[in-house]
Amino acid sequence: MRYRNSNMRKCLATKTIARCAALFLFCLLPLKGICQTGESTVNTLVEMGFENVGWTEDGKERVYVLQNSAYRLNGVGIGKAVDIIQKMGLPDKKPCRVIVLDNNVPQISLYYKPIIGDSVPEASRRDWDVSYDLGGAWKEARKIGRKNSSLFKVDVVVYPEVSLKNLIITQIYQVLFNLSPAVEVSFWKGMKLTAQVVIPVYNDGYGRLADKVHPGFLTLQQTVRLPYNMWLTGTVGAFNASRYGGDLKLFHVLKADERFSFEGRVGLTAMYQWDGFKFNYGTKTRLTWSLGGNLYWPEYNVQVSLKGEQYLLGEKGVRFDLIRHFRYCSIGFYAMKAQRAKSNGGFRFQIALPPYKYKRKGYIPRVTPSHNMGIAYNAGNEQYYYKGFRTNASENIMSNNSFNPYFIKSELLNF
Repeated sequence: MRYRNSNMRKCLATKTIARCAALFLFCLLPLKGICQTGESTVNTLVEMGFENVGWTEDGKERVYVLQNSAYRLNGVGIGKAVDIIQKMGLPDKKPCRVIVLDNNVPQISLYYKPIIGDSVPEASRRDWDVSYDLGGAWKEARKIGRKNSSLFKVDVVVYPEVSLKNLIITQIYQVLFNLSPAVEVSFWKGMKLTAQVVIPVYNDGYGRLADKVHPGFLTLQQTVRLPYNMWLTGTVGAFNASRYGGDLKLFHVLKADERFSFEGRVGLTAMYQWDGFKFNYGTKTRLTWSLGGNLYWPEYNVQVSLKGEQYLLGEKGVRFDLIRHFRYCSIGFYAMKAQRAKSNGGFRFQIALPPYKYKRKGYIPRVTPSHNMGIAYNAGNEQYYYKGFRTNASENIMSNNSFNPYFIKSELLNF
């Protein structure tokens, strides 16, 4: 009998230990599931080609950080990332925020807040609020480790360039067509180095120098995000329009109403000219500046802007732009009036170029066509006044709007 009781006690003790172990493992399962969900979501995004991907979580919300480097169109790429996060990466009964970067600089955030009482979060694209506001999450999210860094990865971007002019009565247009590959790379957050070579393909009427292979944009650019929805961008180097020097741009979005934004720009440049790879330059500098505001009409993705500007000949003027943005193109009209110059105007457009999806293979340089190409039509045929310059090969009306939260929201709903 004593032997039997001893076996019973051993059996009870074994069962008790097994139950405790099972209870302990059961308690760990939710924590393990959450960790796996966050990590597995990050890994999936990396496999899709997104860069600078990371995640963190506290008692208030879960935060993902990512940069779209896989899809030509930001609206499409961000939508794909949201789909993956909805499918496998939403936290249990707490909000989720996605912070979108550009060259490691935060641009916008998407915020999802589940309905209280839902046991299982079921989100759709329309449930995400898109805004320039990062909340308080960026202070912690900026410190997290990120997978698939974009730093030191080289892009070779081929820019097709078409120029037309109508100055001869007996000829409809004089044409210049170039293919201009540019090496673009970032060595630290917000920095971008561009080195471009212009390769003439067809030249009819643009002179002897345009027939020679020569450098294009040679620039070093740094962008930082400041408090209160402000971005500061400084650029030095050789720009287009035969100008070299420095340029500083400040962009600010109203926190009270993100449809309104203001921007200011100032540049100090001198003239240069390439004769093949021989660099000729002048020392007389010109001050140019621009100051104005923008209004965005979300229902139609229409942007209206009004600016006061000073151009390269020193003439001061006013410029009005009306631009409508579509998924694959942007179309705009403009009107200008400056001192000592006739009124001028015209239109311009940018169209996205395929392929619309691409991936890197490690640190092997990636060769792609430019994100888009376009042309501007000068109705007044003005040759001397209203002249300015661009500081970067990728600067245009379409890329400037690619992180507008209203445009991204419309893409989430319509794609």
